[in-house]
Amino acid sequence: MKEEGNNNAFFKIVNNELAVCLFGIAINIGGAQLAKLLKLPLFLDSIGTVLVAAIGGYLPGVIVGFCSNMINAMNDPANAYYTLLSVLIAVVTAYYSHRGYFEKYYKAILLVFPLSIVGGALGSILTYLIYGFGFGEGISLGLARTLYDTGSLSLFFAQFISDMIIDLGDKFVTVTIVYLLLKLLRRFVKEDLNFHSWHQRPLSLEDQQKVNKTRSSKMSLRSKILIIIFIATFIIATITTVISFTLYHQSTVLEHTEMGIGVSKLVATIVDGDNVNRYLAMGEKADGYKKVEKKLEDIRGTSGEIKYVYVYKILEDGCHVVFDLDTEDTPGGEPGDIVEFDEAFEPYLDDLIAGKPISPIVSDETFGWLLTMYEPIIDSKGVTQAYACVDISMEQVTLNEISFLVKVISMFLGFFIMIVTIGLWLAEYNLILPINTMSLAAERFAYNNDGEIEKNAARFKSLEIETGDEIENLYNSFSMTIEEAVRYLAETQKQALAINKMQNGLIMVLADMVESRDQCTGDHVRKTAAYCRLILEELRSKGKYTDLLTDEYINDVVNSAPLHDIGKIKVPDAILNKPGKLTDEEFNEIKKHTTAGKEIIEQAIELVSADSSYLKEAQNLAYCHHEKWNGSGYPCGISGEDIPLSARVMAVADVFDALVSKRSYKEPFSFEKAMSIIEEGSGSHFDPQVVEAFKNREADARKISETFMGSSAANEENKTVS
Repeated sequence: MKEEGNNNAFFKIVNNELAVCLFGIAINIGGAQLAKLLKLPLFLDSIGTVLVAAIGGYLPGVIVGFCSNMINAMNDPANAYYTLLSVLIAVVTAYYSHRGYFEKYYKAILLVFPLSIVGGALGSILTYLIYGFGFGEGISLGLARTLYDTGSLSLFFAQFISDMIIDLGDKFVTVTIVYLLLKLLRRFVKEDLNFHSWHQRPLSLEDQQKVNKTRSSKMSLRSKILIIIFIATFIIATITTVISFTLYHQSTVLEHTEMGIGVSKLVATIVDGDNVNRYLAMGEKADGYKKVEKKLEDIRGTSGEIKYVYVYKILEDGCHVVFDLDTEDTPGGEPGDIVEFDEAFEPYLDDLIAGKPISPIVSDETFGWLLTMYEPIIDSKGVTQAYACVDISMEQVTLNEISFLVKVISMFLGFFIMIVTIGLWLAEYNLILPINTMSLAAERFAYNNDGEIEKNAARFKSLEIETGDEIENLYNSFSMTIEEAVRYLAETQKQALAINKMQNGLIMVLADMVESRDQCTGDHVRKTAAYCRLILEELRSKGKYTDLLTDEYINDVVNSAPLHDIGKIKVPDAILNKPGKLTDEEFNEIKKHTTAGKEIIEQAIELVSADSSYLKEAQNLAYCHHEKWNGSGYPCGISGEDIPLSARVMAVADVFDALVSKRSYKEPFSFEKAMSIIEEGSGSHFDPQVVEAFKNREADARKISETFMGSSAANEENKTVS
């Protein structure tokens, strides 16, 4: 069923894209025919190209432009030479349309100028290189002649300006028609008419933009593919062009050589060898001279590439003129005149004087660049009396070769742009988009909680990449790896949670063991941990220490808070539980619990290979929770923010709980009295910001105090009953 759905989607895409292209080609051909029928001074042959490029992008526009010219070339082969212009018009239109130029008419009109540069300026130059300028047939003929007749412009610029003016008008009408058609089409056609070939779940426009903005460290895959296509196509085209040009050159030279030989042989049959000396001596007075001369002129007129036709008698002192036809720019020699040998003929002089046949000669000297054929004129006795000479202009051959080369290059460039466009389009949907989509999905992958991990895994699987090649294999491998990773992470998180619970439980058990030695403390470690969380969360809510107060930090402090008095395990029971006032020596012994706590936790840290942030905070709490803001505390006498934040928070929590709790040496203070004592110590004993945070959460602190107070009373009652 899935394969059937894909096939239906494929045929729908093909049908839509084929219909768009055929529609554009029909408009191009119909517009051109309409302009001819109505004898409009316009071309109207690029309306379909501009329209399709505007609604479908580069690929359909280039296809329509290219195919339109190829179809028109069936009737007029010259259309094939202008394929380059058509595909460039498509590229320019797609570029500006993508940037919203067809959204407003005033912006659309701006397209007239770049399109006219392509169609008018480049078209005019291309025509010049192929044909040369002249007043031939065309809609710009009348304007070009008028401009030229002013005398202020050369023929080149008269034709160039005329073509530009005509094309400006043509492109203005084209853009206006396309703008109106787009307005009409958008009312009835809601779907995207761009060419697509999705081998994955189609991306939204927003995701496509994000994917296309993916940056590479050195060179993007798109650039590499473009370079490969360019180099491959360029090499093939260069080799093909060189071979074509070489064959054309050889064919052209051979064709002209054969023509020259044929003409020279014809001349040799017309001039009677027995009459050569009489023609040489008497010239036009000799019987039949004028008649022969007229025939030679007729022969020369058979081809515009035949520049000179003449008959020379070759003697040691030079070339003696028998016949020499006048041309528009060069008067012919008179019978009997002697013409010096050109340097190009020196290697052949002996054979010429001997009356032998010689091969065609190429020369570029007195009379220009010429291909010369000499055919012996033989008398009735078999003796060579003169040579029938024909000069073919090589300049025209060169112009023809240049014209051929321009035609080939123009057609190649048009074909090249289409190949590059198709190649990039195929690469986009088969390589670039699938790879970049996977990359984008991987970048979005989050590991912060179970829900996000599962969502990202499902999102990656929903890409549905089906290129049918190594890209699909890579995607499937990634999907399987991600599924395994998600399962592994889930198991790891369960294990980590169990370990964390066990760790916290062990900490609490250890704290309870220490606490059980002190008969006065009750639930001290639990209450101080609760007060610490209260204060830390309030500080964060007020924007204090935002870089430090992360969820991880707060959890570390709260989880390690029960260990703040771990050092008391080294204090003798007699001192720890003494009901009366301690002596100075006993108090000094009590004070050692801070240093002892630090040393105990240091030993624990050394045993743990992993990063144990909660133990580091436990060390700060155990060592510094009796330090005071003004520096009068112990064991180090440090002050202000030199005291770790966790210890400053614990100082408030520890003292407050001691005030509201019953001890063997005192009755509990009221909640209000304890709060007032904490406030009085602000700035001296306690960090003012910590005190303010604790005061702000007074109601929550009261609930904690009352909750644990009720729990303690119940425990005492149970002990009494027992």
